[in-house]
Amino acid sequence: MASLVSTAPASGTTSPERFRVYTLHNLHKLPQVSLLSKQQRFEIKVVANVLPFRVNQYVADNLIDWNQIPDDPMFRLVFPQRKMLEANDYDTMSEALKRKLPKPELLERAKVIRTKLNPNPADQMELNIAELDGKILDGVQHKYVQTVLFFPARGQVCHSYCTFCFRWTQFVGDRNLRFASTSPDMLARYLAQKPQVTDVLITGGDPMVMQTHHLSYCIEPLLSPELEHIQTIRIGTKSLSFWPHRYVNDSDAFDLLRLLERCVRAGKHVAIMAHYNHWRELDTPIAREAIGKIRETGAVIRAQGPLLRGINDDSNVWSRLWEEQARLGIIPYYMFVERDTGAKAYFEVPLARGWEIYRDAIKKVSGLGRTARGPSMSTSPGKIEVQGVTEIKGEKVFVLRFIQGRNPDWIQRPFFARYDKQATWLDQLKPAFGEPKFFFEEEFEKLTEQFDHPTDRARISSLELHSSNT
Repeated sequence: MASLVSTAPASGTTSPERFRVYTLHNLHKLPQVSLLSKQQRFEIKVVANVLPFRVNQYVADNLIDWNQIPDDPMFRLVFPQRKMLEANDYDTMSEALKRKLPKPELLERAKVIRTKLNPNPADQMELNIAELDGKILDGVQHKYVQTVLFFPARGQVCHSYCTFCFRWTQFVGDRNLRFASTSPDMLARYLAQKPQVTDVLITGGDPMVMQTHHLSYCIEPLLSPELEHIQTIRIGTKSLSFWPHRYVNDSDAFDLLRLLERCVRAGKHVAIMAHYNHWRELDTPIAREAIGKIRETGAVIRAQGPLLRGINDDSNVWSRLWEEQARLGIIPYYMFVERDTGAKAYFEVPLARGWEIYRDAIKKVSGLGRTARGPSMSTSPGKIEVQGVTEIKGEKVFVLRFIQGRNPDWIQRPFFARYDKQATWLDQLKPAFGEPKFFFEEEFEKLTEQFDHPTDRARISSLELHSSNT
């Protein structure tokens, strides 16, 4: 059967664009950096010594309005800002740089600051682990019954870094905080023993930074007859925003599209989990062309991203984003609450305000855009959605539900929290109606307290809970 992927030259892209990337070490070579003041450049340097920084020429040329800096949303999305660190932490690193302390001392100061930023939130390192033959699998997470996450070592970087990224620990050079695997074969062996798993999410970093033959090495085992129960292959990526050339005129772009098509023809549902934060990311011809190329393969694109103060905390931004996604054939999937890690204090939006933005945005789009769920918190117990604010028996409350849960019995059970105008995360909420705890808390506490050894935690989280509810 003939391939559905077009072999025709990409329209409007007569020659490949060279991927040029800038980090703290060569930022002075970015042409637009001359538009920044000396103080702005220094502040970027201070913060980038703690949180990761990386931007490429495509993003600088096409997504940032340099006439609007520092308030431009895409500038804030990729360039570190002074207030992304607490004032005393900023001063600590600023003073070290002014004194020109040696690199080991800079790294030590950065490490101390990072430990205060809640690296790897939601008990990822403690409770999401997977075990095979009595050993913990590096670079594999198994939190929910149906879904396993795989972190290929070659994909633990991105074309550019988002300043809000909850996986910032992947990029700071600390192996103790990083998830990475060099063994897709071990993943396949693990999945063969888990018939309840239907979905594999290949994530990072960004797997689309990998050359196609390396990505294929991760994906091909999932197509084997032994893993027929794997129905969906998800790939988490920001490449459609930060480097759409990956699908159009990179040297192996055609091979990548053929790989996606091969998975579809093998009977798998292929879902590109695209990260979008602003409608401007959809606004370039090459970005739209990349979307079309992916859709030709039979793969589906689903869009998700967090609500971010100073970037998209406006219902008009979200409604325009969802409308444009639906028009281009992308399925709006999630509006997340910014996770409680990294520069969260800079970006976080109160849950009450987040729900208002979501509600105002969703009202403005057609039914095809209303597939987006949210605002959703990815907490340790599970994904918890703020469904609304109401009054019950004279008490103003948040209406909450589990979209996904560490125990599947928690899913879709509505529960209530006292209304708190300032709360930004689950741990700041209190149960409504005088209840001492939320309905799931006692069971969850037993999971986290009963087992001290990591493999025991893996056993209770991925076996007992899963098997008792499937």
